[in-house]
Amino acid sequence: MRIVAVIPAYNEGSRVAAAIADAKQYVDHVVVVDDCSSDETGLVAKSAGAIVLRHIINRGQGAALQTGTDYALRTLVADVVVHFDADGQMMGGEIPMMVQPIASGEADVVLGSRFLGKEALNMPFMRRLMIRLGTLFTIVLSGIRVTDTHNGFRALSRTAAGDMRISLDRMAHASEILDLVKTKRLKYVERPVTISYSAETLQKGQSTMKAILTAKDIIKKKIVG
Repeated sequence: MRIVAVIPAYNEGSRVAAAIADAKQYVDHVVVVDDCSSDETGLVAKSAGAIVLRHIINRGQGAALQTGTDYALRTLVADVVVHFDADGQMMGGEIPMMVQPIASGEADVVLGSRFLGKEALNMPFMRRLMIRLGTLFTIVLSGIRVTDTHNGFRALSRTAAGDMRISLDRMAHASEILDLVKTKRLKYVERPVTISYSAETLQKGQSTMKAILTAKDIIKKKIVG
């Protein structure tokens, strides 16, 4: 199976090389989508051995994932697309575990969860609460039962990645992906993953206001389509 990791990156010049090195051990190609960074994210990523695509305007993580997924499917002919973060919070060593249900035919989509037995290292209480509330919000709105709706660590079969089209450019894409899993009737499973938080990544993370705006985008998508 040809496995391609897609890494969206915005101003991650200080951390993206380590994320690429970590993921490269377990995949055939790493594609970094530089979402119009103002630092040297793209140059660092290329030097680290990634294929680098660049948005000429900043569009957000959802759009970056779609750009990278399209390239992985059409140009690299990926059998499995793995979504992986640029900030070092995820563990490349867990990629084989995420891919295994697709390889065995058990699932089309594998969703990482911080709440299935592995630790979310150094996660503050308020961040944990926001994630729990977001998960409940998605369950109520989408009717799909998962334990962690906004975990960016996921694996998609070629069929699933081709069937899903992310239209919400920014953070609401995570809930949109779950909507698509349900509407496309894709088989999915969750797997426990380790997410490690630091002061730097928490500072860049989703604030309460951003969470409210994300919820607004999701509801608007539901109403308008």
